[in-house]
Amino acid sequence: MAGTLYLVSTPIGNLEDITERALRILGEVDLVACEDTRHTQKLLGHFAIATRTISYHEHNERERAAELLLRLQEGKNVALVSDAGTPGISDPGFRLVQLATEAGVRVTPVPGPTALVAALIASGIPTDEFYFAGFLPPRSSARRARLQELKTINATLVCYEAPHRIAASLADARAILGEREVVVARELTKLHEEFLRGSLTELASKFADEEFPARGEMVIVIDRKQIAGTANGFEPVLQLEALVAEFEAAGLNSRLALKRAAKQLGLTRDAAYRALVAARSNTQREH
Repeated sequence: MAGTLYLVSTPIGNLEDITERALRILGEVDLVACEDTRHTQKLLGHFAIATRTISYHEHNERERAAELLLRLQEGKNVALVSDAGTPGISDPGFRLVQLATEAGVRVTPVPGPTALVAALIASGIPTDEFYFAGFLPPRSSARRARLQELKTINATLVCYEAPHRIAASLADARAILGEREVVVARELTKLHEEFLRGSLTELASKFADEEFPARGEMVIVIDRKQIAGTANGFEPVLQLEALVAEFEAAGLNSRLALKRAAKQLGLTRDAAYRALVAARSNTQREH
């Protein structure tokens, strides 16, 4: 008989969040497939679990999935874990699950922590309908195109983001989605867990401040509706033009004035430049 593939959720920060069932499964299986064996060994060692581990990550997923399927077909039981949270959610796992189900191998989920759910339920933003978009594209042009697709979804939007891109992503979301309420959750279940709440403009500006540290993996939760009385993309352009003019009047050249204004508004320099060029082109056409 074939073995069973267990999809085991592990803590996203606080080790107390692991379930008794997860501990039992991790101790009973023949093999634990994990993103980073060193990381998972620390978890297993903490709970005195001696099961052998094998790497399974985005760079070897294709080959390793086929190898693990053979182990399963030989009757071995395998647990799949990610570095944190639920495997397959913005982490490797889909290919192995797909192969296992196609081959008739039993796949059993062992539920537990998931960052997107933890952030959503504590956000204070409606939870009746939500859309999880994973990680937004790293480049602004692709990110804006993706946000344009998400704009028509009438549900709370949830996505993951890296610290070094959070300010730019929030600024792009503001430009495409309009002004909306947003919550950024970081360091979930850890000692410095934090939920930052405000408008997209406010949080984009906050994270753009070099004196405000952006640490830890982040979850962005965006309300489905624009804030009443705001227009998509209009008033930030007026603010941008006014700030650029103010900084130029103070003696900065146009390049530095634009850079400083963009930072104050939580925009990337490229996004600010495009907005300013578009606004001035519209003004020239009107005259």
